[in-house]
Amino acid sequence: MSSSTQDPLHRSGALAALARACAGHPVRTLVLWATTFVAVALSANLWGGELVNEFNIPGSETQSAVDLLEEKFPERAGDAAQVVFTDDQPLTTKTAHQDIEAAQQAASEVEGVVSIGDPYAGKGGGISDDGTIGFFDVQFEQPAAEIDDAVVEQLEDDVRAALDDSSLQVEFGGTVMDSVQPESHTSEIVGMIAAMIVLLIVLGSAMAMAIPITVGVVSVGLGMSLLTLAAAYTDFNEVTPILAVMIGLGVGIDYALFILTRFRSALADGETPKQAAVTATSTAGRAVLFAGLTVAVSISGLAVVGIPFVTKLGLGAAMTVVGAVVTAVTLLPALLAVIGHRVDWGRLPSRRSKKTSAPQTSTPRAGAFDRWGGFVSKHPKSLAVGALAVVFLLAVPAADQRLGTADAGTNPKDTTTRQAYDLLAEGFGPGFNGPLLVAVDQTDDPQAAAKVATAISEDSGVAAVATTLVNEAGDTAQVPVILTSSPQSEETAETLDRLRSEVIPEALEGSSAQAYVGGATASYEDIASKIGDRMGWFLFYIVGITFLILTMAFRSIVVAGKAALTTLLSAAAAFGAMTAVFEWGWLGEQIGLDVTGPTESFIPMIVLSILFGLSMDYEVFLVSRIREEYIRTGDARGSVRTGVGAIGKVIVAAGLIMGSVFWAFVIGDDRTVKAFGVGLGVAILVDALLVRMVLVPAVMHLLGRRAWYIPRWLDRALPALTIEPPEHDESAPEKSQTDEDDTVPVG
Repeated sequence: MSSSTQDPLHRSGALAALARACAGHPVRTLVLWATTFVAVALSANLWGGELVNEFNIPGSETQSAVDLLEEKFPERAGDAAQVVFTDDQPLTTKTAHQDIEAAQQAASEVEGVVSIGDPYAGKGGGISDDGTIGFFDVQFEQPAAEIDDAVVEQLEDDVRAALDDSSLQVEFGGTVMDSVQPESHTSEIVGMIAAMIVLLIVLGSAMAMAIPITVGVVSVGLGMSLLTLAAAYTDFNEVTPILAVMIGLGVGIDYALFILTRFRSALADGETPKQAAVTATSTAGRAVLFAGLTVAVSISGLAVVGIPFVTKLGLGAAMTVVGAVVTAVTLLPALLAVIGHRVDWGRLPSRRSKKTSAPQTSTPRAGAFDRWGGFVSKHPKSLAVGALAVVFLLAVPAADQRLGTADAGTNPKDTTTRQAYDLLAEGFGPGFNGPLLVAVDQTDDPQAAAKVATAISEDSGVAAVATTLVNEAGDTAQVPVILTSSPQSEETAETLDRLRSEVIPEALEGSSAQAYVGGATASYEDIASKIGDRMGWFLFYIVGITFLILTMAFRSIVVAGKAALTTLLSAAAAFGAMTAVFEWGWLGEQIGLDVTGPTESFIPMIVLSILFGLSMDYEVFLVSRIREEYIRTGDARGSVRTGVGAIGKVIVAAGLIMGSVFWAFVIGDDRTVKAFGVGLGVAILVDALLVRMVLVPAVMHLLGRRAWYIPRWLDRALPALTIEPPEHDESAPEKSQTDEDDTVPVG
């Protein structure tokens, strides 16, 4: 039987009771699950909301500009698309005039369009000096976040149709076009195939492989349905489901793998399928619940930033994590009870040939990981130093990381937004693709906009100031400003700061008027600035809350502190990789990037929050197993070796699976999604393979019993939060005479 002397079907605790209910009545559980899943999915389909790319930045100057225009100049509160055209012949010919007029007419008939620019009059459009490149603006009444993708597609289709017989090449750019996210499920499919291969190799049978895949798919489906329902009440960015699928698929498979491994081990120990399902859920399931809690709590830290779309990115990802946990502790026990010993159906030929008459054990304590645990115990110092050296080497590029937002110039070459960007940069200069839009409230000073425009035009970073637009009341104006540098360049950030802090205040000195610098380029800088200002509080939150939770669970401030510090090391390696790839250009062509750019300002914070949650999964899986052994034997160093041998296979497999899922998203076209894939992929692989399997066991071996240190006053003050089943909690080893008086033993 298992290490516990208690009958699995009579285990105590809420989780054990839930496991008994699900595993004891598997058919009823499966029917209830199917009914609930269909009901939630249908509800999401009938009453779910739409995803929008809203980028509100409360308290920022960009938001002040948007609010002013919405209140007093609604005609300019919406966003615009740009129709860009070029020809080998001058665009001043009669034929070109007629073609462009046809394009303007087609664009004007699109739903939501309030005005069309005129390239020949120089109002809302223009022709390059050599006459071969031109554009006109298509002004919408709504911000890009509120414009349906179908409307944007209609604009592109109708204009192209109007120029079907023309020699003009037409491309589309601007904020409205940038808001459209291409849909593709290639990454999910590739990630799923990679996960299946890893599972088949690790678990050795088709049925065992299919179980975690099923749980992963179901948990993602549940999480996405919840996300769609939530979208009916609040706005979620269109990249949210991509991130949610990425996270949900990885954790869903990993959680199921952890419980399944315990289930096979219990079967090998002679338990019945129902007993084994209860054993697995009431033991490994506790670690899964705890791991899911840490992921959700860590991601909730994004709320500290105070930027709604960043907070909701994390919330969307957390929904699939919750779905994964619920599926793992309710649906999975029922599946395991039904499948039972057929879990080994479809065994690989190589595994079948090794089958003997002796009872087969599926315990994760594989010989290779037993030997690895022993190797770490023999060489803890050298392995710890080596692991740190590798992590620090990977993290070196992070010192050169520049936060910002890459513009359309970093999009794939074959996209219309990239081609429009390149044409506008060629014809009108690099700064033309990211104009600043200065909103001026000149209620008590009718000359305020003119003063601002004159002062701005004299700045060295400004290429031109376009015609000032004034509302009918004359109390609000918008001043378009073209810079000399591209939107993503450092020079642009410096010019923006100078205009806000020096040029505009000096121009309005003594006036009651107010001016706010807005536009997409300014909003990107405001996001980066706000994140930078809140990063300290964010780190304090996720490190502090993780430290507190792990201290309560493991009754050790050393284990908790070590977990937080080592996770920061994994994050540093991930940031280094992102910097090397996206800013330095390493391996850029291999993943579909031909131009470098800054790291999106919100990505490191989101990666860090997700990593803190996911890395705690591996920390919990590993340390909870070590703690079980320590509670049972009282041998601190021996428990490290045994724990690594017992759980190492699962951690390596889980890391490879989740890393594969993340890396699969690198093949998509969206640069932001690629960055998430690289950052999270490197972070998880480093964390699972290097940090948890090398550095953590080496450090814990060196610390010995000191790894389980906690002051007595803190142990008394903190509520009990244990990961082990209740029957384990009463068997902690007695405090040895070598312990300090102000410490308490684990348990």
